[in-house]
Amino acid sequence: MAKFINYRSDLSGDEKVLMAIVRAAETFKRVVSTLFRKYNLSFPQYNILRVLDASTDGQSRITEVSRIMLVSSANMTGLAKRLEKSGFLARKSEPRDERVTLLEITPKGKSTLADIELKRDALLEKMLKGFMEKEKKEMMILVRRILRNARQMG
Repeated sequence: MAKFINYRSDLSGDEKVLMAIVRAAETFKRVVSTLFRKYNLSFPQYNILRVLDASTDGQSRITEVSRIMLVSSANMTGLAKRLEKSGFLARKSEPRDERVTLLEITPKGKSTLADIELKRDALLEKMLKGFMEKEKKEMMILVRRILRNARQMG
């Protein structure tokens, strides 16, 4: 890591804490995205497949997946179209209301998630190496508290 000779951080202690959390999250995203790219998936596309895999019957309304992922409807439509084109999911109309689009994970999507899982878990284990389960749980509680405080800000 390069040292800046004439640089002195002007971040407050609070900013340093939040920036460390941001850096950890960005590092995690970069590391796992490298793995996902080997399967021709982006980070958001992978997450869509995870949401569908965890949904009842492997399917969910596109609006529900969008809400869970905090992704706009327009972005969600583009992501879903690319996943469908690659054979990871199927898009179809809901039988009771044709205006509603359902997304359903395909066998290819399920098997790809299974292939990724062990490799992803190994990466997570490396990132959290040396942390005891109790420490991880405490960290989750603290980060959730930050998120709750941020939501109350508006």
